[in-house]
Amino acid sequence: MTQAKMIEQNATLPQGQLQQLVDGGMVSHDTAELFSGKKTVLFAVPGAFTPTCSAAHLPGFVALADQIQAKGVDQIICLSVNDAFVMDAWGKAQNAEHIMMLADGDAGFTKQMGLDVDSGAFGGVRSIRYAMIIEDNTVSQLFVDQPKTFELSTAENILKHL
Repeated sequence: MTQAKMIEQNATLPQGQLQQLVDGGMVSHDTAELFSGKKTVLFAVPGAFTPTCSAAHLPGFVALADQIQAKGVDQIICLSVNDAFVMDAWGKAQNAEHIMMLADGDAGFTKQMGLDVDSGAFGGVRSIRYAMIIEDNTVSQLFVDQPKTFELSTAENILKHL
C-alpha cells in the first residue's frame, strides 16, 4: 500500500470520523462538520503518554491555550492514532480541559492526509508529529516536524503564526 500524498497548505481537509469520549459516552465527529465555519488549531502526536508528547507537546498547548484562543481560535484539537478512552485519560492526566482530545483509532483521517508513518513493531501505524491552522475546513498553515524532532509543531510556533 502506498502512502497518500501529504496534504498541503490551502487544501481542503479530507472527510473522516474522529472519536471523543464525553461524559463517559462515545461521540463521533464528522470532520466536515467539526471544522466548518471555525478557526482551529489541530496538532497531532505519535502517541498518547509517550515521552515528548507528554513532557512537551501537549503541555505546551495546555499552557498557551488562552493565548491561542485570544487570537481568534475557536477550538484547539489534539489528535492521535489511539482510542478515545486513551485520549480522554491522557487529557485528564495533563489537565487539558481547554483542548479537544480526539482519537483517529484506525488512522483513516491521518492516512488520507498523508501524515501517517508505520512504526513497525513499536506501535504500527501512527501519526507523524505536526500542527496546522485550519480555517473553515481549509489548511491555512501546516507545520510538519521531521522524524524524531519537535520544533515546528510547538504551541509557541503556532502562536507566532496566528
